[in-house]
Amino acid sequence: MADIFVSISEAIQIGDQDKVAKLAEEALTKGIPALDILDNAMVPGIETTGEKFKSGEFFLPEILICARAMNRGIEVLTPHFPKEGAHKRGTVVIGTIEGDMHDIGKNLVRMMLECSGFRIVDLGVDAPPSSFVEAAHDQKADIIAVSALLTTTMVNIPKVIEALKQSGIGDKVKVMIGGAPVTRAYADQIGAEGFAEDCTAAVDEAKRLVAV
Repeated sequence: MADIFVSISEAIQIGDQDKVAKLAEEALTKGIPALDILDNAMVPGIETTGEKFKSGEFFLPEILICARAMNRGIEVLTPHFPKEGAHKRGTVVIGTIEGDMHDIGKNLVRMMLECSGFRIVDLGVDAPPSSFVEAAHDQKADIIAVSALLTTTMVNIPKVIEALKQSGIGDKVKVMIGGAPVTRAYADQIGAEGFAEDCTAAVDEAKRLVAV
């Protein structure tokens, strides 16, 4: 069993979608539960790519390829998951803030979070503060993740936090922000509980926030 877990992890790390899918199917035919495959093979594989990104061994294109390979494996596993079983870490509402149409960074964060066991509700781009709050309320979200690539749009992020406070669920949902002009100091200044400078850091930060 351990050997196939290692093989799946390694296939993810080289971004081989077909091999990941084939090995996932093989593991299922051997009677290995889908959640075990996810937790013991796929998540370690994507986490290793994250570590390689942090160390400078991998860059964003490699991360994207590896995440796509993992998603291919998850497609194979999904019909075999217990209901909601694959999303046991929590729910994240993610989107690019109102006025901003950039989504590459947001999409990478979404993929990495989903691969790491979070349920994702993606609002897309140009999302007004009210949409974050409404989705967080309706989906019982644990985290709101807000992206901004422009200094002219990052000023709209505090409006999300204010709207969250006024909604009455501000004490139930953590806010995580990121994007090129965003810093940890800015997050502290506006009262956002989390900050991530890239897609792999976002996974670590989201795990920290749901553990608090």
